[in-house]
Amino acid sequence: MKDKQKTVAEKFDTQLHEWNAQIALLIAEADKAKKIEEKAEYYTKIKSLQHKRHMAEAQLLEVKAAGYGGWEDLQNEEEKAWSQVRRPFTWRS
Repeated sequence: MKDKQKTVAEKFDTQLHEWNAQIALLIAEADKAKKIEEKAEYYTKIKSLQHKRHMAEAQLLEVKAAGYGGWEDLQNEEEKAWSQVRRPFTWRS
């Protein structure tokens, strides 16, 4: 079961890196925006995505810290939570 736990943690870690890249691109777009209202809209979205990303990172730490017995219980909850966190990041896709 440890291999499965490691695989899931690696998958989540990779996803976090992808989200960081998407947030960085969004910040670059916001910085190019000419209108203050447009910048404000970008940064509102960025702040929300950063918050969701931090929540996901905390969940990843739980997955990594879960012992053998607690891992199975945690796995289903984490995957549901990650799907909820993942949704806001798909708006650019």
